[in-house]
Amino acid sequence: QVQLVESGGGLVQAGGSLRLSCAASGRTFSRYAMGWFRQAPGKEREFVALISWNGGDTYYADSVKGRFTISRDNAKNTVYLQMNSLKPEDTALYYCAARLGLFTAADLVDYWGKGTLVTVSS
Repeated sequence: QVQLVESGGGLVQAGGSLRLSCAASGRTFSRYAMGWFRQAPGKEREFVALISWNGGDTYYADSVKGRFTISRDNAKNTVYLQMNSLKPEDTALYYCAARLGLFTAADLVDYWGKGTLVTVSS
């Protein structure tokens, strides 16, 4: 069992930056690929970024490529999402996700956090 707790969301102006964190419980964190999804009001949950179990591979949605960076610290059981050059369309509830294998689809996720809200004002 893995429990995920996100933090770092908030209100930021367009062009600004935020860093999200996701703290995971359990001794097997380093076995899991970790990802971030987001869901805006009235829209489906969408993939944002993924990092493999050892940090060697990363994947990004086209909409965030070049602006967001995913990283992890297995010693701290934590995954991060650095978000730069934020746009109003990045406004959403951001969820941390975990799975033993790689994934970009929400229906493959084994564990979800409860989310942290990011609001980008224009």
